[in-house]
Amino acid sequence: MKIEMIGIPLDLGASRRGVDMGPSAMRIAGISEMLQRIGHEVVDEGDITVVAPEVQEIEDPKLKYLPEITKSISRLADAVTLTLEHGNFPLVLGGDHSIAIGTIGGVVRYLRPKSQTLGVIWIDAHADMNTHKTSPSGNIHGMSFAAVLGNGAAELVNVGGSFAKIEAKNSVLVGARNLDTEEQHHVRDSGISVFTMEDIDRRGICEVMSEAIEIATRDTDCLHVSLDMDALDPQVAPGVGTPVRGGLTYREAHTSMEMVAASNKLCALEVVEVNPILDLKNTTAEVAAEMVESAFGKRIL
Repeated sequence: MKIEMIGIPLDLGASRRGVDMGPSAMRIAGISEMLQRIGHEVVDEGDITVVAPEVQEIEDPKLKYLPEITKSISRLADAVTLTLEHGNFPLVLGGDHSIAIGTIGGVVRYLRPKSQTLGVIWIDAHADMNTHKTSPSGNIHGMSFAAVLGNGAAELVNVGGSFAKIEAKNSVLVGARNLDTEEQHHVRDSGISVFTMEDIDRRGICEVMSEAIEIATRDTDCLHVSLDMDALDPQVAPGVGTPVRGGLTYREAHTSMEMVAASNKLCALEVVEVNPILDLKNTTAEVAAEMVESAFGKRIL
C-alpha cells in the first residue's frame, strides 16, 4: 500500500516537554525504510506546524493550551482526510496523545458521507477519559479518548465535525494500569470495553487482542489503532512522558500489532508519546518503528 506519514510535533497536551521530538526520533530510527523493505511505498508529508509553549500563555488551567491544540489537531484532521481521499493510508507520528482527536476526526469525516463507521483500539497505560471537569492536571492528552466518544470541551469534541466520532460499543482500551479516581467512574459509565494489564496477565495477550479486534471490527468498516508507547513496560520503552511499571512486554506488543495486521481491517494508525529527552539511545523510537512495521505486515516467517 501507499503510506502517507504525517508528523505532528505537539507536546502542548502533556505536562512534560519532549514528545514534540517524537516524529523526528521515529524517522531517525528508520521507520520509512523499514516499511519500504516490507514492500510498502512511503511518502513523508513532513510535520504539522505547532506553536511552541514558550511563546504562549495558558488561558484556562482546566484546558491548557486549548486554542493552539485545537488549531493543530484540526490541521491534522484535514491532512488525514485528504490522505484517505487520495486512497492512501495515514500513519501519524506524535506528539502527545491529544493528537488522536485529530487523527480520528479526520478518519471519521472521510467515512461518514459513505455511511461507514470506525472501530478503535486504544493501547495505553492510561484511559485518557478525563474531561476538563475531572482532570487533576488540565492536560488535554488525558482527555482525548473521552473527546472522540463525544464527552468534554466542545472545541475538542467538534474537531472533524460536530458529533461523537466513535461509539462505545466498538471502542476498546488495552493495557490500562494507571487511572485517576474520577476517571475510573467515566470509564465504567462509558460502555467501552477495557482490558487491563491484570486481564492480560490472566488471559494472555492473544486472547485479549482477539477479543479486542472482534469488538472493534464488529459491524464497523475499518479499524484505527492508537498506540501510546507508555503501554509498554518502561524497561522496553523508557523514553515516554508518563511511564508506569508493569506494562506490555516487547513480544506482547509485537503480537498485538501482528494480530492487528492479520485482521485486514486497519485503515489508520498513530504512535504517540515517544520522548527522546527521557530515552536511552533512541531505544523507544526504534521499538515504536518496529511495532509499526509489525502492524503493516512484517512477520517472523
